Amino acid sequence: PRRSRRRKSVAIAYDPEQGDGAEPQRPRWEPKDWQEQLERIREMRRNRDAPVDGMGVEKCYDSSAPPQVMRYQVLLSLMLSSQTKDQVTWAAMLRLRQRGLTVDSVLHMDEATLGQIIYPVGFWRNKAKYIKQTTAILKEKYGGDIPSTVEELVQLPGVGPKMAHLAMNIAWDSVSGIAVDTHVHRITNRLKWVKKETKYPEETRVALEDWLPRDLWREINWLLVGFGQQTCLPVNPRCSQCLNQDICPAAKR
Repeated sequence: PRRSRRRKSVAIAYDPEQGDGAEPQRPRWEPKDWQEQLERIREMRRNRDAPVDGMGVEKCYDSSAPPQVMRYQVLLSLMLSSQTKDQVTWAAMLRLRQRGLTVDSVLHMDEATLGQIIYPVGFWRNKAKYIKQTTAILKEKYGGDIPSTVEELVQLPGVGPKMAHLAMNIAWDSVSGIAVDTHVHRITNRLKWVKKETKYPEETRVALEDWLPRDLWREINWLLVGFGQQTCLPVNPRCSQCLNQDICPAAKR
């Protein structure tokens, strides 16, 4: 009987899929109170009335367009959205779509005209150049479609990791990783959802993916972006209006 009890304790201490002699599994790190914080953020986002909900990237493309055109429009809206308010991106995409937004239409448009149409998105001159370069690559290398992997997407001019993961999610309906923008980066650091403070969004993505359950990866960007637009502002966050005030490490009480 004593030997049987000892074997049972070993089975608990080690991963059951591993044989005898396996190293003990380290406890999985996760932030304090994160599940309750998440539920309260969901409650605050229940009305879906933040700018991202009505004018975010998922609202910018023509959902009645052929799939290939739709995916191209998703990528362009992501390229325009960097360091630009959702309302400005949405308006620029509307102007582009009114001219028939396809790979061929952009290829036939000169860079100066494209710049005039997308103005005043942030860094519009650079974005006009990147859009022309990327569109030419899509035509030549991908038959007018967009790549279906993060690795290929980030090789395109003007496309970063956040855009690539969102493109995979929205255009290809594939969850490849967590899309971390300035809102997600700021809020997860404030909530201490990272083991140690991160300086860059890509660091934050890696830190979050290390512990956040994968079934939450699709939701977390939309959830936190709207929360950051309405409540957890970059400057003067509205802590008094936040349901997490009592369990947020950064709350101004």
